[in-house]
Amino acid sequence: MKRFDTVHIAQLREAARNFVSLIGQRTVFAFHGEMGAGKTTFIKAVCEELGVTDVINSPTFAIINEYAGGGDDNISKRDIYHFDFYRLGEKQEAADLGVEDYFYSGALCFIEWPEIVEELLPENATHIYIYVNADGSRRFEIR
Repeated sequence: MKRFDTVHIAQLREAARNFVSLIGQRTVFAFHGEMGAGKTTFIKAVCEELGVTDVINSPTFAIINEYAGGGDDNISKRDIYHFDFYRLGEKQEAADLGVEDYFYSGALCFIEWPEIVEELLPENATHIYIYVNADGSRRFEIR
């Protein structure tokens, strides 16, 4: 497990850069955290580190946003799918959207509110837990 113990907003890009360096061959990333913990903000910073030039925002209503990686290495040139399952009532809704096809596509998948689709995630999905510290900073645990 990797920890980024105290991440203030000013350190977000550095934390995103560190995260990107850990991606390796992993493709599916499940982001856990309470409302307002910074899941979308962190995913946006990660996408920017991967060279995405599109407008990056939460797919709360669209459920899935797609971005083209803008880099020239094996990680940053991959397609990126950003999911937000907050509004889904059950995993069958996600299954009906064909999320498993995305998860096994080899593209990078960043998932907010993954609890609803836990059973659909690949066994090797990487889980990122974001905790809000008393001083407003964030602690990240990557498992």
